[in-house]
Amino acid sequence: MRHLIDPMDLSVEEIDEILDLADDIILDKEKYQEVCKHRKLATLFFEPSTRTRLSFEAAMMELGGNVLGFSSASSSSASKGESVADTIRVVGCYADIIAMRHPKEGAPFVASEYSPVPIINAGDGGHNHPTQTLTDLLTIRREKGRLNKLTVGFCGDLKFGRTVHSLIKALSRYDDIEYIMISPEELQIPEYIKKDVFEKKNIPYSEVRTMEEVMPKLDILYMTRVQRERFFNEADYIRLKDSFILNTEKLKTAKEDLTILHPLPRVNEISVKVDNDPRACYFRQALNGKFVRMALIMKLLGVNV
Repeated sequence: MRHLIDPMDLSVEEIDEILDLADDIILDKEKYQEVCKHRKLATLFFEPSTRTRLSFEAAMMELGGNVLGFSSASSSSASKGESVADTIRVVGCYADIIAMRHPKEGAPFVASEYSPVPIINAGDGGHNHPTQTLTDLLTIRREKGRLNKLTVGFCGDLKFGRTVHSLIKALSRYDDIEYIMISPEELQIPEYIKKDVFEKKNIPYSEVRTMEEVMPKLDILYMTRVQRERFFNEADYIRLKDSFILNTEKLKTAKEDLTILHPLPRVNEISVKVDNDPRACYFRQALNGKFVRMALIMKLLGVNV
């Protein structure tokens, strides 16, 4: 039995297999519409979510399976004080696979220690979001045709952004990736990413304070929102939330084939005027999330076609 807690749980070969399967699902959806018939996915979301929860549910339903679960801790027995371990033991009696989001870092790992069925980490605090990483990798590969020889700029909240941390770790296994960190000093990339990924693997990276100074060289621009829920101080949130906003003016110096990504939800960090630019890929990215989760569910359940 396999779990997916961290993007590094998968080898490069396994990631390629999942992306290849997702590509095939996109090409021939009818071939896969009943491969998980009579299987059940439980979505245990102790933290609010729209895209991730609904894409997991849509993925399982499009594979012919069924879905059960809850969308907030208040509607579960966690509100009565039940432990994660006990919740997982019980839900594992009812479902074949579990997708779990939790505000506490490490909670999905704890769940995997007790679960009788595969656990998928659907986001834990500011730590990891491996299925978003698979979504990002699929989108980059479909837009660029490769996962190497790229200059990638990460912009916005790099301190608390779990999608950023996960994607950096995943891309670190591919060759010739140049990393540019674009953020205010208060939200710069955590030290553990610098030490455990960049320095440990001798990967060069740079940190800048504006996207304008690096825009002409970027192949990928990965935007993130400044998240209110990750701040302990409301004043700090208000001061920094509008710091990095992508608009059409800033895109004038960008490459014609720039790929703009965003894990969503967007607040105001990307102007709506950018949405009509063919380089804006974030809604295609959201759609890709459904297909890559379909592929992942099949892999963890051992379903073949």
